[in-house]
Amino acid sequence: MARNLITDVAGIRVGQAGDAKLGSGVTVVVFESAVTASVDVRGGGPGTRETALLDPAQTVEGIDAIVLSGGSAFGLDAASGVQAWLREQGRGFHVRDARVPIVPGAILFDLLSGGDKNWGRYPPYRELGYEAAKNASADFSLGSVGAGLGATTANLKGGIGSASASTRNGITVGALAAANAAGSMTIGDTAHFWAAPFEQNAEFGGRGWPGSLPSDALAFRSKGYLGENTTLAVVATDAKLTKAQAKRVAVMAQSGLSRAIHPVHTPLDGDVVFAAGIGTKSLPDPVFALSELGTLAAHVLARAIARGVYEATALSFPGSISSWRDRFG
Repeated sequence: MARNLITDVAGIRVGQAGDAKLGSGVTVVVFESAVTASVDVRGGGPGTRETALLDPAQTVEGIDAIVLSGGSAFGLDAASGVQAWLREQGRGFHVRDARVPIVPGAILFDLLSGGDKNWGRYPPYRELGYEAAKNASADFSLGSVGAGLGATTANLKGGIGSASASTRNGITVGALAAANAAGSMTIGDTAHFWAAPFEQNAEFGGRGWPGSLPSDALAFRSKGYLGENTTLAVVATDAKLTKAQAKRVAVMAQSGLSRAIHPVHTPLDGDVVFAAGIGTKSLPDPVFALSELGTLAAHVLARAIARGVYEATALSFPGSISSWRDRFG
């Protein structure tokens, strides 16, 4: 794909903002017009906003943006900043003369990753959300940026990753992930990623699968306590989807987490996958084409998660966890 980013799906821009002193930030997916979307939540400790309306039974059909934020529950404020920016652009759901931008979001826990979290009365995430939305473009950075600035995993620094691919019928699928899991993206203490079978063009180092699994590869390893984790993701396609079809894509895409993280979907995680259909291409049929789309979404998401760790850099705070590149070069 042209960029190997979620923005290879036409009609999507991604913006990011972070505070190096804070050690946290925000990533926002902005849609050029309202899109159909749904969500699937698997982790045991999620933190979300406006996800109830993404249920296929609910009334609102279109959303304007999706926000991923650090800061645990404080980071839910980021969506208010994105909403403010969208309102300035005249975006939002019509209610007679009023417009209400629809901005679902999810948060990850990075409050113990270092940095100054003594922000005073109000957390900074609303302003970071506004800045991220204002910065949205087709090109964006990966690694320790935006919502991935303070992200960590069981053994390495986490971060923002993205990838894209196309179906046999030319439908594009892209994924964006903020990798902050309780588990590990690498196999034991090696440089090899669990997602290696899905890698394209050495996008996360080209190390492939190890010759044999190390003895500790399948041992349970976890980063921390309830709420200290979470992998957040957005998968998007230029296919035209109903909310029910978007829900199915989100459910299938969750398998990408299982292919990239060990262990995953634990009581310690808040794993959330959003799925959005931009709506410019029709599926050839409602069953097999949707099945292929969901399968590819899972592959692309696994790649995005691994890229988030591969591209990350360690924070400068004392005791900060090392990055993949620090450890394996």
